[in-house]
Amino acid sequence: MRKPLNSSPFATGTVNRFGRSSLGSGPSAVNSNARILANGPTGKGSAASAAAPFRPVAGGGSKVAPSAAVDTLPVSNLGLNSERSRDRMVARLREQGITHEAVLAAMRAVPRHVFVDEGLASHAYEDAALPIGHEQTISQPWVVAHMIATVAQGRELGKVLEIGAGCGYQAAVLAHLAREVHTIERIHGLYEMARRNLRGLRFPGRLRVVFGDGMAGLPGSAPFDAIIIAAAGIKIPQTLLGQLAVGGRLIAPEGGADQRLVLIERVGPANWRRSELEAVRFVPLRPGTQY
Repeated sequence: MRKPLNSSPFATGTVNRFGRSSLGSGPSAVNSNARILANGPTGKGSAASAAAPFRPVAGGGSKVAPSAAVDTLPVSNLGLNSERSRDRMVARLREQGITHEAVLAAMRAVPRHVFVDEGLASHAYEDAALPIGHEQTISQPWVVAHMIATVAQGRELGKVLEIGAGCGYQAAVLAHLAREVHTIERIHGLYEMARRNLRGLRFPGRLRVVFGDGMAGLPGSAPFDAIIIAAAGIKIPQTLLGQLAVGGRLIAPEGGADQRLVLIERVGPANWRRSELEAVRFVPLRPGTQY
């Protein structure tokens, strides 16, 4: 699946509560990809995965094709592939209100430790967002399960679009539920990382990783039954709303300093219904691509 991280392009690491990692000490106030608790440690609300700030260093890597199907390579880090750890994570998700059985089964099936830095792998199944480099994070498990369960509730997922592939974890979970998953990443180093991480895993559905501008979506593959956006914009791009199938659902964090998850359902060719959900904190949604 992924290359061993002794060949990682990231800078030399630091020691922190997550252990030794090249990616920094943990999520910060601007990149935690986590739910905000109503009564956190500060009494003013805090990320569920609160940790000390970190300063990731952007990684390198050679150029690859801008769109590719996932290849099959051997899986590394199998020694950390603990079914008990995943069972505990799933039990915790149940306690936190996730009841969608297919989503819980998908969360149990995907080895989250393979998608994080080797120095953070022992914390992979904690209820925390973790740094993946490029000032980005792998989302808190509850956030991943909740967003997917919300768009999947009461229906089967056919074709899904994810904006913000990151390290590839959420796309892997989606591929256990949807017939077809398209995931876009705008940061080339993360696009390469996602492709590496997904190699060697088997999915019931088809999974395609694309390097491109997520705010533009994938009009050539639209319409989508569900769209999941893993970054927060001040406003949901109308371009993405237009790529949602009638009857489809889009979920995304929305806002600046204060963010909430927003669920949008397309109820007609020119009609959408909007609902506001939990308070969250995500990385910002940005246009264009980055090398």
